[in-house]
Amino acid sequence: QVQLVESGGGLVQAGGSLRLSCAASVRTFSRYAMGWFRQAPGKEREFVAAITWSGGSTYYADSVKGRFTISRDNAKNTAYLRMNSLKPEDTATYFCAARPDYRGTDWDRGLTYDYWGQGTQVTVSS
Repeated sequence: QVQLVESGGGLVQAGGSLRLSCAASVRTFSRYAMGWFRQAPGKEREFVAAITWSGGSTYYADSVKGRFTISRDNAKNTAYLRMNSLKPEDTATYFCAARPDYRGTDWDRGLTYDYWGQGTQVTVSS
């Protein structure tokens, strides 16, 4: 069982930055790929970014490429999402998710992730 706890959300002005953290309570964190998803009110959940167990490969939604950076620290059992140049349309609840790294494909499909955090709210004002 993997428990995930997000933190770091908040209110920021457009153009600002935030760093989200996702702390995992599992001894074998390095066996899991990590993903970030978001859901805005009235919209479906959407993929944001994913990272393999080693951090050697990362994947991003087109809407955040060049602005967001996903990373991880396996020694701290934590994944991060650095968000720069934030836009009002980035406003959403952000969720981190974990899945066994061996699955290897469909990084953007939420159904392929086994464990989810409770979410952290990010609000970007114009």
